[in-house]
Amino acid sequence: MMSTSHAVKSPACAARWPVDAPTHTATLSARHGRLWRGGRGVAPCSVRAAGSSNTIGCLEAEPWGAAAPAPALPLRGLHVAAPAPGDDALAVPSEQRVHDVVLKQAALAAAAPRTARIEPVPMDGGLKAAFHRCGEVCQEYAKTFYLATQLMTPERRRAIWAIYVWCRRTDELVDGPNASHISAVALDRWESRLEDIFAGRPYDMLDAALSDTVANFPVDIQPFRDMIEGMRMDLKKSRYRSFDELYLYCYYVAGTVGLMSVPVMGISPDSRAATETVYKGALALGLANQLTNILRDVGEDARRGRIYLPQDELEMAGLSDADILDGRVTDEWRSFMRGQITRARAFFRQAEEGATELNQESRWPVWASLLLYQQILDEIEANDYNFTRRAYVPKTKKLMALPKAYLISLVQAERQRHYSSLT
Repeated sequence: MMSTSHAVKSPACAARWPVDAPTHTATLSARHGRLWRGGRGVAPCSVRAAGSSNTIGCLEAEPWGAAAPAPALPLRGLHVAAPAPGDDALAVPSEQRVHDVVLKQAALAAAAPRTARIEPVPMDGGLKAAFHRCGEVCQEYAKTFYLATQLMTPERRRAIWAIYVWCRRTDELVDGPNASHISAVALDRWESRLEDIFAGRPYDMLDAALSDTVANFPVDIQPFRDMIEGMRMDLKKSRYRSFDELYLYCYYVAGTVGLMSVPVMGISPDSRAATETVYKGALALGLANQLTNILRDVGEDARRGRIYLPQDELEMAGLSDADILDGRVTDEWRSFMRGQITRARAFFRQAEEGATELNQESRWPVWASLLLYQQILDEIEANDYNFTRRAYVPKTKKLMALPKAYLISLVQAERQRHYSSLT
């Protein structure tokens, strides 16, 4: 149920983590040089851009398991078949296809017991260092979200950091320094590496943190595969005919994060809601955040030749690609944007329903994301839907959202305990 916002500005990367990323594009290796642990430096990335001798821009670390390889584990989960993009022959709406995935993810989670705390698992020095590095990355690029994870139990907090890092590395494949050289083959290799992570064969220390996470939480591989599918869409698609197409894209690149996160964040033992309700809320948060970033970054994306807006709805509003590319703010554009913002806010309302049912210590980061991203919509309106002036939430407002989110999480916990005592 996390949300993202990265240094790069395309929706494939910009919507999936909270709003504290640096405004410039840079990988950790570019910012800090070699990353060190135990006296050794960063290993070259195992996934290389097609036709290039340079590594791709994924955050990379030293190879894992030189001394003690991790034991091979069976792949976990249901392995739901991903809805194929552009498969018109199926004639099934994207929302229904994604809903089927959500139902199966919820069924997997429902089979696991609801507990407020996860028992601590002893870790060796290598794993401790791996999770510490994940925390450093999260703190570097998502400061507000990082702060909000501090109330979570150490086990859940580390696992969320590991998921964050994997998602960020995946974004770097299509938005990093060598993105122009990345091909579908490189993404295929990254997916094979993902399967190794779930099988207990991590390539490097950051992979090892995720491998440990999926071994200790009921996390399924399918949302991770689907996010990679979203990166494939970004390689070949720059227009979306309808919201049905855009919905599928938003699920792939952002809704998946919610499905990855719920098993780690956990559902409150006092919750009386169906597991499906929580997963629908997690999906809705990802969709809402992604739509918000699309609306915020319309001008920047247009300058890159990309329009992440439903073409049929633009046409109905009397707008064309030329209007977007030229950045003309007209009455037609304002009316169109008001409708898009209304849609995003509807997804936020659904996300609130799911956030209410999470474990108490996990609600704070989710509510922080909910409040911060809704403020972005407010800023877009305040900017008069401008193409060149980026909607930005000042740092003071971000910090003020943290105590408000904390208070909401406490109030919800008290209400749940009260209702639970009545049954």
